Amino acid sequence: MIKKSIFLYLFTIINLYGQKKLPEDLTYDAIDYFVASPSLEGIKKLNSVETLFWKSQDKKTKEGLLSIVVLNCNKGYYENKFGRTNQAIASYEKAWKTYQTYQLTDYDIIEYCLKPLGNLYTIIGDYTNAENTIKHYYFIANVQKNEPQKIAAILNLSNTYQNSGRITEAIDLIENTIQTEKLTSVQKGLLLNNLGANYLLRSINEDTFNAEVAFSKAIPLLKQDKTQTEALFNIYINLYRIKMNSQKNEALNYFAKAKNIFESLPDKEPRKKAQFYLEEVILLLKQNNLAEAQTVLQKVFKILISNYSKEKKLPEENSLYAESVLLDALDLQADLFTAQKQPEKALKSYDLAFRIEKLFQLLIVYENSKIITQIKNRKRIEKCIQIYQSLFKKEGNPIYIEKAFQLVEHTKSCVLKNEIFRNQTASKNEKQKVEDLRFWNNEILKEQQKGELANINKINEAIKKQNVAMLILKEYQPSRTKQSNTVINVNALYSKLESDDAVMVEYFWGSQTVYVFTVQNKKITLQSFCTGQMCGEPIVTYVSLFNNANSITNDISFYNKTAALAYKNLLLPTKSSNKNLIIIPDGILNFLPFEALITKESNTTNFEKMHYLLNDFNIAYNNSASFYLDTKPFSQKEKTVLGIFPVFEKTNYTLTYSKKELQSIRNSFKGRFFENSDAAFQNFKNNAAKYSILHLSTHASAGDIETPASIKFYDREVMYSELYHLNIHPNLVVLSACETGIGKLYKSEGAMSIARGFQFAGAQNLLFSLWKVNDYTTSVFMGDFYKHIKKNESYFEANANAKLGFLKNKNISNAKKSPYYWASFVYYGDIENKEKNNYLLIGFVITAVVISCFIIYRLTFKRIKKEKIKFKNQ
Repeated sequence: MIKKSIFLYLFTIINLYGQKKLPEDLTYDAIDYFVASPSLEGIKKLNSVETLFWKSQDKKTKEGLLSIVVLNCNKGYYENKFGRTNQAIASYEKAWKTYQTYQLTDYDIIEYCLKPLGNLYTIIGDYTNAENTIKHYYFIANVQKNEPQKIAAILNLSNTYQNSGRITEAIDLIENTIQTEKLTSVQKGLLLNNLGANYLLRSINEDTFNAEVAFSKAIPLLKQDKTQTEALFNIYINLYRIKMNSQKNEALNYFAKAKNIFESLPDKEPRKKAQFYLEEVILLLKQNNLAEAQTVLQKVFKILISNYSKEKKLPEENSLYAESVLLDALDLQADLFTAQKQPEKALKSYDLAFRIEKLFQLLIVYENSKIITQIKNRKRIEKCIQIYQSLFKKEGNPIYIEKAFQLVEHTKSCVLKNEIFRNQTASKNEKQKVEDLRFWNNEILKEQQKGELANINKINEAIKKQNVAMLILKEYQPSRTKQSNTVINVNALYSKLESDDAVMVEYFWGSQTVYVFTVQNKKITLQSFCTGQMCGEPIVTYVSLFNNANSITNDISFYNKTAALAYKNLLLPTKSSNKNLIIIPDGILNFLPFEALITKESNTTNFEKMHYLLNDFNIAYNNSASFYLDTKPFSQKEKTVLGIFPVFEKTNYTLTYSKKELQSIRNSFKGRFFENSDAAFQNFKNNAAKYSILHLSTHASAGDIETPASIKFYDREVMYSELYHLNIHPNLVVLSACETGIGKLYKSEGAMSIARGFQFAGAQNLLFSLWKVNDYTTSVFMGDFYKHIKKNESYFEANANAKLGFLKNKNISNAKKSPYYWASFVYYGDIENKEKNNYLLIGFVITAVVISCFIIYRLTFKRIKKEKIKFKNQ
């Protein structure tokens, strides 16, 4: 019957399109027909109407185009109500694209398209898109002096900040709005509700108290308007969370109030119903009512997945889709299985959650949003590691440790890995759209950095252009289902480590525990230590000692003690038959100089005589085991250097010893060296692909929370993300500047640093700094580093030997031999010198050929001699 009704409907519409009725009238008729009785089948009919409109030979008038905008806005609204979040986003995006492309007017595009679209972007974790969309319609509302829409934009923007972890920004935004804007009672109540939620999430000092105060002030204001029951529901849920740990009876009272509101809501969207039931599951788990918790969870799965079967408890893999509530439900199901002592089933539930997380990654376009989504995945991974560790202790099967290692690998620079994979596989057109998107993103950042002097109109125009690029780029997303492989070939890893005479240590810094995977002798072992005062604190203290030059020299004994404690806690291997050590850091360990750790504590104040980890191993770092495993052979071309030396003479930025560094390199290697005004960014870009070593001796900055990391050329400062499109493949990049490995830190993904910018561009071997370096000692270190390279040592060996040489240098004072001056530069990349190995191979082949020729000659000579004797006798 349904198919028959669709056929009749389409037959009627087709006939109407063949008559003289205007296209927009037909579209509006279809919308009215649908809105009178909305359904999923009705949405299919609207899709058919839209298809007919675009196929029609009629001239596309602005009135007709606007009717398609209205159609898609209605479609998006009901798709969202029916729990089809991704389809709703696509519909709103179509509406917005049409509205912008044809410069349409006479429609409240903010209320019916941009507001819901921005909120949906926040729901799926596409935070950059959400922020851009909200800021754009705030700009429009401000121009139109539409105060209600401005306040709505501020509320929605604070939600986006809250969900993306920018809690302090959200609090500042709301508090500033309450203090400066004329607000109605309801607007103030909504803002206070949002403020309380942000305080609750930040949870520092008096924030819990501040949250409760904000909620208490919001309740009477929101009660004045009967349409704000949903906001009141959220307040009661938050107050229940606050009181649950201290005043359970009061907490349950708030939960009951929230439940009463929920049950009284006339129109419950599937997604919101599921969210409330999940809150009930959390309460039941706390009360250890596991059976009831399972019943409610099954109700949630049934709401979100129409073909869900209660008998199997877990949904089918092919029924999954990108939905954050479904993700939360699977996590809670895993918690329930864990409470029921069923770890294997918990792991299956987490595995389904990981699959949804991958679907989210495919929906999101912006790098920053992908990273934040990936970070949220870490809690799930940490719980899985705990389960695998307990199963290993119980059964002794090493496969559990290997699976835990594979999971940790999944988190390591995942976004960087996939973007490099995209660069290798994308079409020329797709690459251009990616470049356009990033160009406008950088333009927005540059303008925002001007603070109060920023041109709001310029930012808004850039957002519009970025939005156009984003919508076009989204058209490539369906074909981008394949991502880089995150599964490590463990046997290949064992073989490479054995070939490189190396041991690998990979870290995962969790919320309460740090997990340490050691790969050595064709085996993976797992150890762990806590992040509390007795274990993690010495590591944090050790890192802080490198904030300035005096921290170490002012109290050398404290350094000795702290560096030894940090070494002990980091569970590193002791000196062994392996001469090389590869570190895969995580979290704050990205900023830790492992070479300078003290393996044997002593009372000496002579830095040269201290026993560093550097004395036991040649140390290299990498983003992940897969990065290490996938390194490509070095280019066989002659080592040539492109040197960038701005020097900045007669300015406040003068690098006095940079010229000495330049001369030292020039004496050893051929190449091209740009000095002073020639050391411009354009000259670097034009020549970067022609040389095997890129050396930049300049100033750089790690930036801060708002300002991205940057590197200084003579003509301008370049943000790390502006390096992404260089498309270079040098053997080595040397960043002889301050803080080139430092930037905004994301656990697993690493620092958003200048080094990352070069990795993005195609460099796999880099030498960069972890703090502000000294001009003189850097020039000495770099001179020695290149002398070792000239001797055909591998890059990471040259780094180690230059540091050891620095410590033995009689011309350097003891104070300047502090690890602050020599431990800053770390090497990331391959540890095998292919050039050297190939020379050895060539030498071996030549030797083998010479020996073979000699043997053949001797055999031939003997044969000829015998023939001569035989002939003579005859």
